[in-house]
Amino acid sequence: MQFDLVSPERSLASIDATAVQIPGADGDMTVMADHAPTITTLRPGVLKVEAGNETHEYVVTGGFAEIGAAGVSVLAEQAVVKGDMTQDQMDAMFDEAQEVYARAKDNFQNEPGPVDDAAKLLADMVAVGGQIGLSTKQPSL
Repeated sequence: MQFDLVSPERSLASIDATAVQIPGADGDMTVMADHAPTITTLRPGVLKVEAGNETHEYVVTGGFAEIGAAGVSVLAEQAVVKGDMTQDQMDAMFDEAQEVYARAKDNFQNEPGPVDDAAKLLADMVAVGGQIGLSTKQPSL
């Protein structure tokens, strides 16, 4: 099946894949040929693409995945090849998630939903750092 990964900056991948593991907002999912058509949102995580004997990994921070008869298209808010990820990039992603959380706390003081969503985003970024072997600052919730 065809796999395409696009971020606002550029197209990162266009690969003939056998399986794609997606960090979905509602849970991780593995897509293979003939998967039911689906659209899902992404959470911060590592997206893995199996192509022949190779596995390609990308750090994504959010976006959407569209699964169709022809394959999988991922439109990521931010995406970086896992092997190219630097501590500075991880710090910038974490800082952005921390800012989202701080704004949510200020703007939604009596509405826990948006604050909880922002706290989850921040926790997901910490988990990504651990998963790829880069440290993150400890969030102050």
